[in-house]
Amino acid sequence: MNVCILGDGLTSLSLAKALINLDINVDIICDQKKHKSDKFRTIGLTPSNIDFFNKNILNIDRLLWRIQKIKIYSDNYQNKELINFDNKNKHLFSIIRNEELHKLLYTNLIQSKFFKFKKKLINSEYNLIINCDPKSSISKKFFFKNMKKNYYSFAYTTIIEHEKMKTNNTAIQIFTKQGPLAFLPISNTKTSVVYSYIGKKINNIQELVNFYNKSYSIKKFNEFKVFELRSSNLRNYYHQNILAFGDLLHRLHPLAGQGFNMSVRDIRQLVKIMQFKIDHGLDLDASVCIDFEKKTKHKNYLFSNSIDFVHEYFNLEHKMNTNLRYDVKAKTQLLANIQFVGDRDDLAGKGLVELSSYWLFDFRVSHQLSQSGMSLFGSIENMFNADYEEVSGYTTRGRNLSIGVSYVF
Repeated sequence: MNVCILGDGLTSLSLAKALINLDINVDIICDQKKHKSDKFRTIGLTPSNIDFFNKNILNIDRLLWRIQKIKIYSDNYQNKELINFDNKNKHLFSIIRNEELHKLLYTNLIQSKFFKFKKKLINSEYNLIINCDPKSSISKKFFFKNMKKNYYSFAYTTIIEHEKMKTNNTAIQIFTKQGPLAFLPISNTKTSVVYSYIGKKINNIQELVNFYNKSYSIKKFNEFKVFELRSSNLRNYYHQNILAFGDLLHRLHPLAGQGFNMSVRDIRQLVKIMQFKIDHGLDLDASVCIDFEKKTKHKNYLFSNSIDFVHEYFNLEHKMNTNLRYDVKAKTQLLANIQFVGDRDDLAGKGLVELSSYWLFDFRVSHQLSQSGMSLFGSIENMFNADYEEVSGYTTRGRNLSIGVSYVF
């Protein structure tokens, strides 16, 4: 039985190793030269997923840094501790560096007789194709219908180096006015930082982290990696014998560090389905995709929304964004965007200043001119000419009118 996996991220390599352990031939289609190492990014793993990983993929105990406490704060309550989880006997979850896990999986895979890296996909060679690559041509052709949400935020991730601590096993989550900030220990001298900042990209993220840091004597900030935050859930999980998987299937807000955990749970379910078919002499074909969707789709959707609910609960005082659309005719649409941003703090000079809340109203009308994709549009941004600041000291554009023609290729 031959299975092909598109993409060479952590989910792809983990899935490949799990399938190889079932004596299934696995090819990964990717361009290895384009792989970028996530040097300063980390992931959290739950105890149950660690157990599954160790038993069904490979042992990762030596790479883990175990977390026994979680402290949650909110600056809405003057940095008062809201929640304190403490498990003295067992760990709550563990942190692992992306780069180290990727290296371990890669090294193990290339030694297996059941595994190959390839550059080109030939569909007829495989019983089942598992697509973990959101940027692949197959994704654009068959897996483009999804439920999306834009958080209008950017995640800033790095690893800080600090004075050695006697015990560094407490994860800290602070719900700041700019967004959630997490400190995730990876050793007694290093801690991972993830700051999900609401608004446009900024350059003073290091100063903000320093301001909220109360636990570490920081010696060095490594390079910050920045990526835009969006969530998505695919409407269709498969096309014929091609199964969507990993980040293509679902993306989450990094708030609770559950993105990779969700993919590991999917791997667990897929392995269970495939093991059953192998044990009963059944083919690994499109029926695997059907069974997988039935077992996971509703659970994944509910879980994604629960993470989103937590994010919105702590963010409620800070930001609201609503889009309204009305189809006047088949070819004419009216669109309105209403945005509210509450009072929040920003760094200016050597201290924090409070920026005032504001409302923005945008309006757009578009009319399709032809079937080929050409449309005429007109828009008004900041309709009521609100005077506001997104970043302290930088003015923003007032009312703006535009008209034009757009063409969708």
